[in-house]
Amino acid sequence: MTTALPLFPLNSVLFPGLVLPLNIFEQRYRALMRDLLALPEGTPRQFGVVAIRDGREVAPTAVGLPESAEPADADPTAGFGPDPMASFYGIGCIADASTIREKTPGGGEEEDEEEDEAGYEVLATGTTRFRLLSVETGGPYLTAEVEELEEEPGEGAGALASGVLRAFRTYQKRLAGARERTLAAGQELPDDPSVVSYLVAAATVLDTPAKQRLLQAPDTASRLAEELRILRRESAVIGKLPSLPAAELTRRPTSPN
Repeated sequence: MTTALPLFPLNSVLFPGLVLPLNIFEQRYRALMRDLLALPEGTPRQFGVVAIRDGREVAPTAVGLPESAEPADADPTAGFGPDPMASFYGIGCIADASTIREKTPGGGEEEDEEEDEAGYEVLATGTTRFRLLSVETGGPYLTAEVEELEEEPGEGAGALASGVLRAFRTYQKRLAGARERTLAAGQELPDDPSVVSYLVAAATVLDTPAKQRLLQAPDTASRLAEELRILRRESAVIGKLPSLPAAELTRRPTSPN
């Protein structure tokens, strides 16, 4: 089944079941949030999140202006080039915005509503993977035709999930030790193999291409098998390092948008 969705490209990967906080300030995404807020009560406020393969999450500033200048973001393709399909990975995740809160404008006595709008704070949750079929650039923000992807369990997903959870515990302990931090006690992990696969994919310190490969795995078992290899490899590497002083730099919990 195909459907049309507003598109929100990010320099990170969203997984089903994971929470996505966003700080919206660009004109194109403010327009998107206004349209989502205008939907009838009870209608899901959904948009598609895709990871950027080649491009910039935030629109560059206008030509000739300093980096501190207001981004020239009226063009929905700004930062992505004339063919956004070539700039994005082909598999993304639908996000459902549970909270869209308008921020208080900074002020201005006689500015129009759009100019005086400060932006939005958004809390969304990943729901379903999709395949990106086409991207439309004619509106105030990008929209896309997408095909939702069912999550297939694959062979041996349950046994693999148990192994991944054990390996993830070892990885957590070694990562905490390398950072000279204490691992939180009593943390419960899920039993459902698909939930395990997405939680571990999101929580493991990996770059965007590696996380994208996990998102687009053909089934849960394949994703878990790849995670098991990654966790064993990373745990072995971390065990040989005295510390990881810059590990946090690989994580971006919120978008600068």
